[in-house]
Amino acid sequence: MGLLKRTLQNIYPQDSDSRDRAKERLDQLALPHWALGDLMDLSMDLAGITRSIDPPVARKAIVTMAGDHGVVAEGVSKFPQEVTPQMVYNFVNGGAGINALARQAGAEVIVVDMGVAADLKQLAAEGKIINKKVGLGTDNIAKGPAMSLAMATRSVEAGIDIANDLADRIDLFGTGDMGIGNTTPSTAIAAVITGKPLAELTGRGTGLDDEQLAHKIKVLETILECNKPDPKDGLDILAKVGGFEIGGLAGLIIGAAAHKKPVVVDGFISSAAALIAITIEPFVRDYIICAHRSMEPGHRAMQEKLGCRPLLDLNLRLGEGTGAALAMNLVEAAVAILTEVATFEEAAVAEADK
Repeated sequence: MGLLKRTLQNIYPQDSDSRDRAKERLDQLALPHWALGDLMDLSMDLAGITRSIDPPVARKAIVTMAGDHGVVAEGVSKFPQEVTPQMVYNFVNGGAGINALARQAGAEVIVVDMGVAADLKQLAAEGKIINKKVGLGTDNIAKGPAMSLAMATRSVEAGIDIANDLADRIDLFGTGDMGIGNTTPSTAIAAVITGKPLAELTGRGTGLDDEQLAHKIKVLETILECNKPDPKDGLDILAKVGGFEIGGLAGLIIGAAAHKKPVVVDGFISSAAALIAITIEPFVRDYIICAHRSMEPGHRAMQEKLGCRPLLDLNLRLGEGTGAALAMNLVEAAVAILTEVATFEEAAVAEADK
C-alpha cells in the first residue's frame, strides 16, 4: 500500500465530544452570548481538530512550495519564468513579504522546491530549502497533461512526507506558494471541481490587462477541452491540469489532517490544492481554515466548495503564504478566547475571593 493510501486511513471527522465541551465552555463565558462570532466558531473547530479544549497552536510554520509551469509559453503571465527561482532566493534571504509577516506571527518559513525550472541543489545542500523536485516545471497544459499520474502521486506524497517530518514540532501549518503562471492551472482546477464557468473564475493574476485576460480565458478553454479531467478524481485533475507545488500543498494538507493538525490555507493557489485534497478525501475539509479571500474572482467559489468562510478579506493577491501568516494571529486569538476568558461562574468566584 502506498503512502497516500496509508495516510488516508488516518483521516477522520473532527471529534464531536471535544467540540461539545468547547461549546459548553464558550456558552458560559462572561460576555454576551457568542459575542465574538466567527472567532468562537473557530475555537470549536480547533477543539474538534486537535481533540482538546486547550488546542496547541504555538508552534507555527508556513510551508511555501515552489514550482514552474509550462503553460507560461502561452502568454498567460506578465512575468517570465525566471522570477520563480529569484523569489526562492528572496525567501531564503528573508526579504520577501512572507518572511516579514511570518516573523510578525512567530512562524517559521519552510521553502520547498517541488518543481522549479532551475538548479537549486546548492540551496538544498545548505539546508536552506527542502528538495522534493518532481520535475523541471510541468508540461504545457494547453498542449496536453501537466504531468503523468505517477508524478502527480509523487507530488502529493512529497507533501505528506513534509507533514510527517514536521508533525512532532509543528502545531499549526500554513500553506504558501510560488510559481509564475500558477493562477492558470489553479483556475482550471477550480473550474473542474466547482463546475463554474471560466469567465466567472478567471482573474488577472499578476496584473493582466483586459486583452491579456481575454487571452487567458481562451487558453483555459483550450486546456479543459484538451485534457478533459475527471471532476471526481483528484489525482487525475492534478495530473492533467495541475502543478507540482499544487500537488505538494494538497499532500501537506492531507498529511496535516492525518496528524490532527489544523492547516491555514492561504489564497487562490493554496485553495486549488485544498480542492484537490478534499476531492481525494472529503474529510480533509474538517481540518482546513481559510485564511482570507483574495482578489482573484474565483476564490469565493473555491471557498464555498471547501465549505469554509475566510477569516480575513483584505484584497490580498500576493500568495507566498502571506494571508495564512496574518490569519495565524486570529487562530491564536480563538484559542485565547476558549482558554483565557473566564466563565460567569469563574468570574463570580474570583470576585468572592477578593
